[in-house]
Amino acid sequence: MKAGPTALYPGSMDVAWAMTPTEKGAVLVLICAVAAPIAGFMFARAHDAWSSLGKGPFSIGSEEPQRKRSDPPARVDPAIQAAEVRQMLQAKSERQQRRGEAALDVEAEADRLLAAAEAPAAREAIDAELRAEVRQLVVARNERRLRQGLEPLDVEAETDRQLADFIGSP
Repeated sequence: MKAGPTALYPGSMDVAWAMTPTEKGAVLVLICAVAAPIAGFMFARAHDAWSSLGKGPFSIGSEEPQRKRSDPPARVDPAIQAAEVRQMLQAKSERQQRRGEAALDVEAEADRLLAAAEAPAAREAIDAELRAEVRQLVVARNERRLRQGLEPLDVEAETDRQLADFIGSP
């Protein structure tokens, strides 16, 4: 066996040392020409792995609730709602009594809260300043429609529709 640094390698190192810099560059280019397409192919296949990283059945992102804004909230039976309101007011009254405060009149408070929930949003209940601002927006939209050659909207009806959309009333 040979002694020295080349004794560790089974093949002859004379070929690598005997190459000129140009030949070494050609070998490097040849290796890159083969390795680059293989690496590109592997990166293209790894895209699915990168896009699914952090997702799965145990990820935190799957715990977020699905939001559907298109479905209106389900109507609650008024009898159930009244019973729940009375139950919460009774509990509030008991807590106040334990603290030494005056007890609530549960029935009167429940009637007041339920009447306020059932009262529709009347036209007079809307802030006059908000109504004026929405009306200005409708008038500006009508002016744009006229410039475009479209038929103008009924200002009052459109203002009412915009306010109903904003407040959430039907």
